[in-house]
This record gives sequence, C-alpha cells and structure tokens, in this order.
Amino acid sequence: MGSLVAASLLAGAWYATAGAAPTTTAAAALSVTNTTVSLAAKFPYLSAGYNNSREWTRTATAVAPNGTLRVAWPASDGIHVTPLTSAGKRSGADTVVKGTKEVGGLVAHNDGFALLTRVADTNKWKETAAAIVRYQNGKQTWRTKLTGTSSNDTAPLLDGQLAWNGKKYGAYFVVHGAGGFADGHFGDKLSYVDPKGKKLGGGWGWGCSHNEGIALRAETSGNFTSLCFDDWRSGLFVSTGIAAPDNAPVVQREQCWAGYCGGTFAGRTGDLVKSSTGRYATAFASRGAASAKKNPDDSSGRGWTVKPKTSTHQVAVAFLKNRDTPSGKPVYLTSAKGTEHVNVRVAPYGKNRLLVSYETLKNAKCASGTCTGTHFRLVDWNGKLQGADKVVEARISGDIAVLKDGTLTWAYAPVTPSYTTALNGASPTTKTLKIARLTP
Repeated sequence: MGSLVAASLLAGAWYATAGAAPTTTAAAALSVTNTTVSLAAKFPYLSAGYNNSREWTRTATAVAPNGTLRVAWPASDGIHVTPLTSAGKRSGADTVVKGTKEVGGLVAHNDGFALLTRVADTNKWKETAAAIVRYQNGKQTWRTKLTGTSSNDTAPLLDGQLAWNGKKYGAYFVVHGAGGFADGHFGDKLSYVDPKGKKLGGGWGWGCSHNEGIALRAETSGNFTSLCFDDWRSGLFVSTGIAAPDNAPVVQREQCWAGYCGGTFAGRTGDLVKSSTGRYATAFASRGAASAKKNPDDSSGRGWTVKPKTSTHQVAVAFLKNRDTPSGKPVYLTSAKGTEHVNVRVAPYGKNRLLVSYETLKNAKCASGTCTGTHFRLVDWNGKLQGADKVVEARISGDIAVLKDGTLTWAYAPVTPSYTTALNGASPTTKTLKIARLTP
C-alpha cells in the first residue's frame, strides 16, 4: 500500500444544507450527543477492503415504528442484534443470530427485526448464501435463503441493503455465479420476500457486473429504487436488472476498478434519500471522468473505458428527478487534490435539508487499485453548500436511523483508527459501542 500518512485524526465533518442562503449558524448548531453501550462479545471493528485497505466493519441501526432501536453488529458467534430505547440505552439482552456472517441490512419491527446476512450453503465454490432472518419476540420465525443451487448463485459477500415498505422486504446484494450463463462471474440480485418469508416475484437474478456498491430504498409500489456501481460500463447507474447497465440511466461515469469506484456502497458511498416532492439524492466518493468512451477491445460492445479526472476521490452529491431519471450533473463538495475522501454518507436533516458526512485522509497514496488517505464535510437539494464545515468526534461506521422527529442516530466503535498500514491480520476488537444522536 506504500507509505500512507493520516495527517489528522478521524473526524466527522457535517455539512447541513438548505434552500436558503448560506449560513454559518446551521453548521455551528450541529451537536452530537452519545450514550455508551457495553457489549457481551468482542466486536471486530475493522475489515479488510480492496487490497486489504482498512475499512470500518459495518453496523446497522434501525428504528421500529414504536421508536425503539435495534443495532446489528458481527461477532465470532454470529450477528448480534442489540435492543435499545429511543434514547439509545440498552433495553435487554442481545439476540445472537447463530450461523451468520456480515451485516447486510437491518429492519426493526415492534416485535423484533429482520436481518439480511450470509449463512452456510453447499455449492461448487464452497461459499455462503444470502438470507433474510426474521425474529419475533426473541425467537426465529423464519430464515429464507436468497441464493442457491436452483438459481446458480452464491453470496461470498453482500455489500447489501435491506428495505421494508410495510408489505414486503427488498434485499439487494452481490452474487457470484455458480453455474449457468454467469458461472464464475459476479453480479447483483434484487429479491423480494413477504412478511412470512415466502419469496415473491419482481426484482432480478442478475444485474450490475462486479457490483462495486449498492443502494436501495423502499417504495409503496413497484420495484424499490436502487443504484449500483458497475465496472463493465464504468460508473454509477440506476440499476434495472439483467439489462443493467447496458441501457440503465447513468448517474456518473467513473473508472470502476476495485477500490477506485466507491468501495462498498453501504460503507463508503452514502445512501438514497427521498424528498417530499419525490426527488432523490445520493452521495459518493468520486474521481470524476476526464473522458469516457466505449472500449474497442470489448467485443460485446458494452464495455467502457473511463479516464479519471482526479487522482483522489472527492465528495459528490447526485440527484434523481424520480426513481428512474438522473437530474443534471453531480455537484462536488470538495476539490482538495491531495486529500482522499472516504466513508461518504447522506441523510435527511430537518426540513428540506441534507446532511453529508465523510472522512478525509491527507497525503494519500494510490497503489494496486486502492487509495487511502482523512477529512469531512456537509449540502441542499440543489447541492449548494450551506455554511462552514463542522468537525465532530463521532464516527459513522454503519447505517443511520431516522427517528420520527428527524433525529439521526447510529452506532460506532469509540476508537481512533489509523489508515497507515494494510489490515493483513485479525481486526482489533472493542466491547463498547457509542450510540450517537444528532437532532435538527
């Protein structure tokens, strides 16, 4: 990975934005409060990303209709789901979902939760299967596998998202072909499951090629809105299934080599936020495109070659007019050539505002397809910056839950990371989580 220098401690830079004129008081008012939760098992808070670059191990925080919270995090004995009050305090013992790996998404219900994860499976690659596991009143009520022999696919990793619209679950995740036309290749899959664990129609079995990132948002009808990073057509697309990204709407062309193109969507590349008028916003780490053209060496005519505009990732916010139609060019919030921007996220913040967060790494070096380097910031529904950055101590290492009053809450490991070396061995661990709250 070369000599990488993290010039500043990990910090949370928040950038709150509104349709009004810029104001420094908006950023100044941002104040994160924390509660501490003790864990019954060790939480390995770092994971090895592309080329063993250090990334946060994902946690997922979700709010139930009654306002209570659930936090999912991995341990050696399975995925733990910790129940919390609406104020972020422990309200009971963990539920340990045995035989599971990776937090791929979490939905909180009043009587329990649904978890997207990976479970053991029998297949030619000896890899895990994707599954949704439902717990009610402390007991598992169903466990539905979403990959297997009949569909010629596995799930060695998820980089996933799980969404719920009150009638069905949508699970979007990476798949590995284990037979059929896609044998040995990687793509993505969108599956729907009813409240009792029965598979439903819709979605797709094969989508973006070597998906470098996923986002999913529930809709009241039709397919859930989704985004994917794709390495074949090189860029961020509105994902549409087997045709994606051949004729899928393009959000932004990017050089999508491993580690260069967003990384795991849930870990580095934000999420999808929907406005009251039906528009969407997403934020991601981008190197832009100095040029983009069809790859003449690709006989299929589908491949693209993109020359990046910048050597390091900058923070970009993109908008969609509706679930299918990108709106204009992405807006860039940063332009520091020597600074690498990672762990980019976006969340709704108050009325008609967005909160964008990210980490920055100064003096970043890029080697073997991976950039590492540290810093943060905050935007409106036109991508216009509102006031100065706000730096906070709270890290964001997983999914953010939005409470009914607009408060944002998430779980993170209370540690100061270092990106200076690769993660070649076991992750360090903690037995404490911080539950952060940010109220507009």
